[in-house]
Amino acid sequence: MNRTQFCPSELAHTYSIVARDSETGQIGVAVQSHWFGVGRLVCWAEAGVGAVATQAMVRVSYGPQGLERMRQGLSASEALEELLSADEGRDLRQVGMVDAQGGVAVHTGTRCIADAGHETGGGFTVQANMMANREVWPAMAQAYREAEGDLADRLLAALDAAQAVGGDLRGKQSAALRIVNAEPSGRPGEDTLVDLRVEDHPEPLLELRRLVKLDRAYQHMNRGDALLGDKRVEEALAEYRTAAQMAPDIAELPFWPAVTLADLGRVEEALPMFRDVFARDPNLVLLLKRLPPAGLLRDDPEMMARILSVAQ
Repeated sequence: MNRTQFCPSELAHTYSIVARDSETGQIGVAVQSHWFGVGRLVCWAEAGVGAVATQAMVRVSYGPQGLERMRQGLSASEALEELLSADEGRDLRQVGMVDAQGGVAVHTGTRCIADAGHETGGGFTVQANMMANREVWPAMAQAYREAEGDLADRLLAALDAAQAVGGDLRGKQSAALRIVNAEPSGRPGEDTLVDLRVEDHPEPLLELRRLVKLDRAYQHMNRGDALLGDKRVEEALAEYRTAAQMAPDIAELPFWPAVTLADLGRVEEALPMFRDVFARDPNLVLLLKRLPPAGLLRDDPEMMARILSVAQ
């Protein structure tokens, strides 16, 4: 066998999972590897279409081209078969796909570096190469099947299970998680529910979980903004409070509910919140002063003086 020439940037030896949630229809892909920035190589997903993980001697084009074929109506199996048939390097590839109907397809090339393999189940496939042992992908599949929670929780459980039994032979470095809606909304930017990457970290899975928690906090903030726009004030404030509770180290999160209360004339409720955030981040005092000129807080000098008095 002739030695295959390749660039180091083509390597994505890793473990990943692609899956469709049968209850919500959401589609996701998650990955971990000892390679910098693995997410931008491996993870591809589109609302109402499917998800792709392309790895091993990675051919990134499997991602966008796989999605394109599924968008045109091919199943995951048909899309993957078509791409493999045109690829002379197929024996070096490892690819997992899931389509919007929950159909899955996976390929582990015969020349993928051991230990390498895959396992499929209802609406998901896990795949891994250059692993410490052959327990990795069965552990991922079992963890995904047994995990509770939403799709993000279940995908993360699969990654954790892989690491727990040995994971990547070389260790840990980067991880990523991408989840999209079941159907396209027609509004650009609103179909991606989660898109998080840990490019370089000694504990990428722990960091990814931290980011997922933070992302959920900011999702509550975004829902609060939407509710406030609909004049559903109490519901908006409840979302804001939830966000602040989920990420207590971020002073800015309770700052905006305090601003909302002040703008509604509920200054007494807002004052303890302002006192806390000003003590933690003095820059928020200056930010508050800039809001009335921008039309984001009513221009009331007496109110402002009361609020600023708690910053002393």
